[in-house]
Amino acid sequence: MAEFLNDVSRTFSEYLLIPGYTDENCTTDKVDVSTTITRYQGSDEKALKLNIPLVSAVMQSVSDDRMAIALAREGGLSFIYGAQSIEDQARMVKKVKDYKAGFVLSDSNISPDATMADVIALKSRSGHSTMAVTDDGSAHGKLLGVVTSRDYRIGKMDPQTKVREFMTPFEKLIYAKEGISLSEANDMIWDHKLNALPVVNDRQQLVAFVFRKDYESHKDNPNELLDEQKRYMVGAGINSRDYQLRVPALIEAGADILCIDSSEGFSVWQKKTIEWIKDKYGDSVKVGAGNVVDGEGFRFLADCGADFVKVGIGGGSICITRETKGIGRGQASAVIDVARARDEYLKETGIYVPICSDGGIVYDYHMTLALAMGADFIMLGRYFARFDESPTDRLIVNGQYVKEYWGEGSNRARNWQRYDMGGKSSLSFEEGVDSYVPYAGPLKDNVGLTISKIKSTMCNCGVTNIHDLQKNARLTLVSATSIVEGGAHDVIVKNNGGNQHLG
Repeated sequence: MAEFLNDVSRTFSEYLLIPGYTDENCTTDKVDVSTTITRYQGSDEKALKLNIPLVSAVMQSVSDDRMAIALAREGGLSFIYGAQSIEDQARMVKKVKDYKAGFVLSDSNISPDATMADVIALKSRSGHSTMAVTDDGSAHGKLLGVVTSRDYRIGKMDPQTKVREFMTPFEKLIYAKEGISLSEANDMIWDHKLNALPVVNDRQQLVAFVFRKDYESHKDNPNELLDEQKRYMVGAGINSRDYQLRVPALIEAGADILCIDSSEGFSVWQKKTIEWIKDKYGDSVKVGAGNVVDGEGFRFLADCGADFVKVGIGGGSICITRETKGIGRGQASAVIDVARARDEYLKETGIYVPICSDGGIVYDYHMTLALAMGADFIMLGRYFARFDESPTDRLIVNGQYVKEYWGEGSNRARNWQRYDMGGKSSLSFEEGVDSYVPYAGPLKDNVGLTISKIKSTMCNCGVTNIHDLQKNARLTLVSATSIVEGGAHDVIVKNNGGNQHLG
């Protein structure tokens, strides 16, 4: 006879946190929301960490290089989607690593025989006003000069004017030689009041640029998630079909961590994928796996060598796996069960394997609940899809700004590798929908507000770090009536669209 679990499959909205004692040292400015995202034993200094407990989902409509840069700037991490060619995904990873390397590969280059019209067109495409003028118009050609917006006047000059006639020639440039340290380059920028410093080799070939804005960016974003070389950190999604080709390309491009992107991770396919990676690279390559919804699934992936385990099936806002297949579990129940298994695994083996809650987040407070229930960090799709930095178009639908958002199991994504069960390479049904989400503006403002809410709630619980929240939080189930009581009720709410009576 089938096994029946006695517990009810519950969601985050069915729980509330009970306040704890808050002393004078428990203030939001002292709350630390950093968290470890890879397995460790004892005080392993090689374990990767996030400065905020948020990562963006492995989805076409969420995580590209632009999202990865914006989120790393705030202290989180993106897993660039894998439902694209290996070359394109590796290129996105490399863009993120090059962006904050300090020494940035020039992506706006032009030849001296190009025209001012070409300069304007290139600026429109790249968004960059500083351009290297090289003999062959490439990023590593012989540097002949530099063009900035100060070198030409639209409307006052003939658009067909050659670049060589208005560029700042090499002889008048302040430049650095290859081998200079980033600190020395920044000193040159400061001493000479430069916006950009070109770096060349002994043959006068362009090697890179160092930009003032990157130095200032770090001052404005102290939580930036950087690797040992001061580059932004970035993750990448992989699958259990072409991993032997995809993984080497992503590692070469600079990916800091990988994640097997699958709707269900308790499978021989994930075991084979993890074992191949660990056999080839050892512990130098970090890879998360999932998704699972119970302790048995967690232990399987932990024993396989997964560096973190992703929790959640069917809880995403665009996921219809539960409707189409009848498989899944309420996200709160899944996180609680897997967190319990993780703690038991730690006691038995001395190894801590972080867990990631993926799906089921509707409100910001659900994130704090997920952390309190045991999640080490949270993967979000819909949340990040709403922002300027997501790769989808912003549209107006029924008078409201929205962003497009679709599931990896939808026909639009055509990410059949994510659902591979060792059979045919195409699906006969969908497990995700194509939708819109309300546009919410820039990532920085929204993530800052979310983290403020999390920190404030942690103070209400009397804790100043995620570990203590997991250890000391007290939670209570809520009834349907108390859920109504928790919102505005029995009043007339004022809003821009008119008055609305509640209650």
